[in-house]
Amino acid sequence: MPRLYVPATFEPGGNVTLPDGPARHLTRVLRLGPGAPLVVFDGNGREAGVRLADVTRKQATVVVEAVWPGAGESPLAVHLGQAISKGERMDYAIQKAVELGVAAITPLYTRRGDVRLKGEREAKKLAHWQAVAASACEQCGRATLPPVHPPQTLEAWLNARDEPLRLMLHPATHSGLDAADAPAAAALLIGPEGGLAPDDVAAAEAAAFTPLTLGPRILRTETAPVAALTLLQYRFGDL
Repeated sequence: MPRLYVPATFEPGGNVTLPDGPARHLTRVLRLGPGAPLVVFDGNGREAGVRLADVTRKQATVVVEAVWPGAGESPLAVHLGQAISKGERMDYAIQKAVELGVAAITPLYTRRGDVRLKGEREAKKLAHWQAVAASACEQCGRATLPPVHPPQTLEAWLNARDEPLRLMLHPATHSGLDAADAPAAAALLIGPEGGLAPDDVAAAEAAAFTPLTLGPRILRTETAPVAALTLLQYRFGDL
């Protein structure tokens, strides 16, 4: 059954007009007609069972039959600070982070990062990343859409952190996962392709970040969050 992100208010018996993107997908790609069942979620933790009621070339309307609280949220709220990488690498990191239960994502400008976005280009890229996150929620069954925040400098992101567990992926002898009790929230810093610069590491350590090592092999910037989030969810979350 198709499952779509629809940022709207769901009330049993009410009608909801689908956004253009989901409407085109249902009517032109899946070729569904009136009466077809599907599931929608609002991104704030609620899902609804609906049926297509009115389909035209310009829009599609559904009737809400039932509403229920969504599932799939981890007890560990991880805020991922991901150094911006080029093209599909960043898309992959965001997609897999959402699938692994991340609570929020902030793209970061770091010293060794080679991507710099400004103005309209940054706004378009942010909208694209948010769409990647929404699509990942549709696929993995989450009803809460984790925000992808506007890009920030590493310094600004570090200054805003107050999570009880703060980790940066960096070669080290300390694992960083020896907390006796499971924290409710964590911050995870992933550097760019060239790794975090010494000044970035020093700034993170000054912000109470602990180096986290994942073994002797160097991981790509889009692989690192997958491995680290899997480890965190296994240790403190719901894997």
